[in-house]
Amino acid sequence: MKAWQVAGLGEPTAVMVRTETARPEPAAGQLLVRVRAANVNFPDALMCRGHYQVRPPLPFTPGVELCGEVVGGDRAGERVVGTAVLPSGAFAEYALMDAAAAFAAPPALDDAEAAALHIGYQTAWFGLHRRARLQAGETLLVHAAAGGVGSATVQLGKAAGATVIAVVGGPEKAAAAAALGADLVVDRRTEDFVAAVKQATGGRGADVVFDPVGGDAYTGSAKCVAFEGRILVVGFAGGTIPAPALNHALVKNYAILGLHWGLYNTQDPQAVRDCHTELTALAAKGVVRPLIGERLPFDRAAEGVQRVADGTSIGRLTVHP
Repeated sequence: MKAWQVAGLGEPTAVMVRTETARPEPAAGQLLVRVRAANVNFPDALMCRGHYQVRPPLPFTPGVELCGEVVGGDRAGERVVGTAVLPSGAFAEYALMDAAAAFAAPPALDDAEAAALHIGYQTAWFGLHRRARLQAGETLLVHAAAGGVGSATVQLGKAAGATVIAVVGGPEKAAAAAALGADLVVDRRTEDFVAAVKQATGGRGADVVFDPVGGDAYTGSAKCVAFEGRILVVGFAGGTIPAPALNHALVKNYAILGLHWGLYNTQDPQAVRDCHTELTALAAKGVVRPLIGERLPFDRAAEGVQRVADGTSIGRLTVHP
């Protein structure tokens, strides 16, 4: 089968190589799936660089999220979504999935949209509802709001009844965030998001901050978080891991919350299943629909991972074997 593999660590376009390899063999409790669409995630780029907490043995096929069709067994022909079992990732004609974590693809979504519903939307849902306990009427500040996880957060924040302030970089991303339903869009390249949040909230600040960026995004968020606000630390796409001043959290009375969604798969798998049911229902109602920036042919997979690594993509990029 055709597949992309990483044999050495570095930038995606430098280390991802298209090759022919044997079809993976499922172990007990696993499914072999024919990949219909693979979603590009930031962790794919981090794994290529060797910077992710999960480090598959070399060589490996990247691609952590997919929509696929089950091959063989009593689930043969079923269209499923979920995460791939590395090192047999989703940037290939066939991939492996854990049977217990392969969920029915939402009928309301096509293959690309279904592939993009899982990790980003689950991360946003758990962040907003399980960790930050977002309430209707609160103000939600979303960084990287036109990205894969950020766009999901904007949609789910609006679905929860929050006022959503979206921070993006550039006019194209600003237009995308506005189309997603954000109440206020701030282009960080030309505007001070701290001042914008304070003005929009009458000086009170944001009740919940969703931060997958780190660096200056976190530093500014601490300046405009509300009394008893919650800052969700989701990732560090900006490349700088902040060192929060805990005395500042004390005197301003806000909470700093970590979110590693992957842990729920082992610590509370039923919550992951319940979240998928909720997301499927929201998709059926048209409340959420993944923003697909581009559907890439298979031979452009490395380019797609590099674009996500460089922060130049809008929404989700999907790869189609």
